[in-house]
Amino acid sequence: MRLVVMLLLLWGTAALAQPEAPLVARLSQDRGEVSTTFDGASILVFGSTAQPIGPGGAEILIVTTGPQQPFTVRRKVRGLGMWFNGPSARFAAVPAFYSVAGTLPAWRLLPEALRSQYHLGLDVLPMASSGARAPQFRAALLSLKQEAGLWQEDSAPVEISANRLFHSRLPLPATIPAGEYTVRVLLVESRRVVAEQVQRFVVERVGTAATIADVSRGQPLLYGVICVALAALAGWLGSIVFRRS
Repeated sequence: MRLVVMLLLLWGTAALAQPEAPLVARLSQDRGEVSTTFDGASILVFGSTAQPIGPGGAEILIVTTGPQQPFTVRRKVRGLGMWFNGPSARFAAVPAFYSVAGTLPAWRLLPEALRSQYHLGLDVLPMASSGARAPQFRAALLSLKQEAGLWQEDSAPVEISANRLFHSRLPLPATIPAGEYTVRVLLVESRRVVAEQVQRFVVERVGTAATIADVSRGQPLLYGVICVALAALAGWLGSIVFRRS
């Protein structure tokens, strides 16, 4: 961490030599690779401001969103001693990954109207759905995404160095999907967004993980047959091992 701060100090000195830029933000990398052994990673978001940040000054918010995907939440119902699929709600487009962090929580820095405009907070994340309308389906979606580590709120605070430099670690879980991700860094002052910087990075599947993903999308029937065959093979091998023991 000390090395990170030193690098930020050196970089920030050069960035602040340009007073016309109220906010400058960068990412430590613009590409991530997901293989079969991938167990999570992180990207460093860092930058500088032309004015002091922190207590008594401006504040920083960082919001990251991944590719939009459909998602269906189903309620299980019990009948005849078995569980069946019951009512469901289909969310047409929700972010596959979402993260918001700041020097302070977004709800303390901005009014709800601005938080909604910039999608700052899980409580204001737009999630239009069709089918069942009960609020429990939205709550279930939030719970599922948070448990998977795909939706995060204030999980990694933005840290400040030398009053004008900031940095934050963006955690990427092992289940993160491939696609393009957008990172928006906001400079907040007097409950207003006074500057914004947008950065992007791409998550790609490589090696065996990429092959598996391509087969699952392009040839779903073949993918299903292979999965069933592998499950059967694993069961057969397990029965032999336990029989011998």
